[in-house]
Amino acid sequence: MSDQDSGNSKPEVEPNDDQLVEPEEVDAPSDELPDKPEHEPSEIMLQHELEQTKAQSQEYLEGWQRARAEFANYKKRVARDQEDARLRIAANTLSKYLGVIDDLERALKERPEDGEAAAWAEGIELIYRKMYGVLETEGVEVIDAEGEHFDPTLHEAISHDESEDHEEGDVIEVVQPGYRLGERVLRPAMVRVAK
Repeated sequence: MSDQDSGNSKPEVEPNDDQLVEPEEVDAPSDELPDKPEHEPSEIMLQHELEQTKAQSQEYLEGWQRARAEFANYKKRVARDQEDARLRIAANTLSKYLGVIDDLERALKERPEDGEAAAWAEGIELIYRKMYGVLETEGVEVIDAEGEHFDPTLHEAISHDESEDHEEGDVIEVVQPGYRLGERVLRPAMVRVAK
């Protein structure tokens, strides 16, 4: 059975003038330049890729610089927090010894001058000096208050008294000394203030 008999054959159609006919492939003449191969990128594409790569590298650089600055700030913040914690712990510990210093000062004001008690008083004074030396080594300072103008951040007024020798608001007398560690007040000075 032939293709014509089975009915599967395609009828041949003659093109008429209205239909387009595709041209047959013809070899290009040898005097024309061959097209660039598809795998070789053009100069414009390379320039575009270069600009994209530069933009991406700039973005990475800026991100790295940001991360580096954030890390430096983090290190500073941690160091500051550690220093604050150290000062807070030192302040809490040292302030517990201020009462002992006060007691030793009161004991030394009434010290005996002769006999066996005088030798005992010398030992008490030695203990006082050692304890006071430890406070100074740690950076504890006495708050100057005598004759100063009253400052509520450094002084605690226990009374307001008339005084001809002092102006209003000046400290007349320090009843109990105050101490500070750096800028941190361990204990305000208890004072009498002129009114």
